[in-house]
Amino acid sequence: MFFAPRNFRHPEFRVGALAIVATAPGMAAWGMMTGVAMVQSGMSALEALAMTLLVFAGSSQLAAIPLIAAGAPMWIIWATAFCVNLRFVVFSAHLRPYMLHLPLWQRLVSGYLTTDLSYVFFTRHFVQPVAPQDWHTPEGQAQLRAQEAALAGNCGVMWCAWMLASFVGIGLAHAIPLRWGLGFAGILALVGVLCSIATTRMQAVSATVAACAALAAFALPLKLNVVVAIAAAVAFCTLLEHSQAALRTAPNKAAP
Repeated sequence: MFFAPRNFRHPEFRVGALAIVATAPGMAAWGMMTGVAMVQSGMSALEALAMTLLVFAGSSQLAAIPLIAAGAPMWIIWATAFCVNLRFVVFSAHLRPYMLHLPLWQRLVSGYLTTDLSYVFFTRHFVQPVAPQDWHTPEGQAQLRAQEAALAGNCGVMWCAWMLASFVGIGLAHAIPLRWGLGFAGILALVGVLCSIATTRMQAVSATVAACAALAAFALPLKLNVVVAIAAAVAFCTLLEHSQAALRTAPNKAAP
């Protein structure tokens, strides 16, 4: 899927790449500081390179690094990374209809390369997946190719920005102090994207509830405050939607 030459030649590849390129500097800064943190925590350059290439998940890498440095049990490290990355379960459930036509290995590659930002930009560009009954029609085939190319553009920019910056951070780990706080640029990039996509009242409420829950549960171990934030936002917005639906149907039930 991602490495097919037809994707690189498709117009949607350029559209997907340009849509996300503005956030690449923030992700690059985050990736650089992740590379620096890995080496300065005691990992060898080879171990840091392997972790960068195999994991490709900045938040879980940063969460696991101090545990690795402290000699924590492996199950603690795995549990922490699992909790931090639980949001990708939600992403995967949403992206599943877009990927069902692909072979398993291509879906696995897509899962490895998809990041928070590439998911956001892709689903904002393609609001609805192609229906299964349309997969073999000319229009459906054209739409599937467009989606593959756009996602390849999104993910390609993010992967290259993260990897190159991480390699630089690993190579210059002892010349770049952590007190520079370059990783905060990645957080600012995510906040900027969040503000741009929260265009409805429900989305704004969901983001606010999640932020408040994450802060309130910040002291929980294993980054469980992320799980609490997701659960709180989903539960609150589900209840809100049900209450709004009940209010809309109440006048109809009361009518003779």
